[in-house]
Amino acid sequence: MSEQDANPAARPAANPAPLPIIERRRIEAEILKHVYDVLVESHGVEVARATLDAAVSRSAVQQGARFRAELGRDPTLEDFAAILPNWTANDALAITVRHADPERLDFDVTRCRYSEMYRDMGLGEIGHLLSCNRDGEFCTGYNPAMELTRTQTLMKGASHCDFRYRMKPAG
Repeated sequence: MSEQDANPAARPAANPAPLPIIERRRIEAEILKHVYDVLVESHGVEVARATLDAAVSRSAVQQGARFRAELGRDPTLEDFAAILPNWTANDALAITVRHADPERLDFDVTRCRYSEMYRDMGLGEIGHLLSCNRDGEFCTGYNPAMELTRTQTLMKGASHCDFRYRMKPAG
């Protein structure tokens, strides 16, 4: 009898519970803070921010592409609305939906624990690079016909974030 047979606790979980995105972002931020600090020291703030922005944007596009691949077709705004709980889990975001139909999804974020977390970590000055800039880039991988317009964020001091998603006309 193997150790795993004798000790059920030694068996790996078949499907471990997914880590809430806010926790993933916290872990990523702990690592990226050190990368950012090293880049600031070696190349300056401008290069450090540009590098962080490029790396996080690339990650967001890939994440969108993974969601698209799992769905197995071009995602719609209804599909996107259905996966929003991934980002709101653990009360990470307080959202007020303003409009939802097949061509348009408008919502406001009135509380953002991502922003609060980055400020608590001393990363408020780059929080937009760690999270906010991901939002539009996610669309590129998820469905290039989906576009985001946002004019303000809590991260930058506004009263709310105004997310306005649209599906571009075909053709």
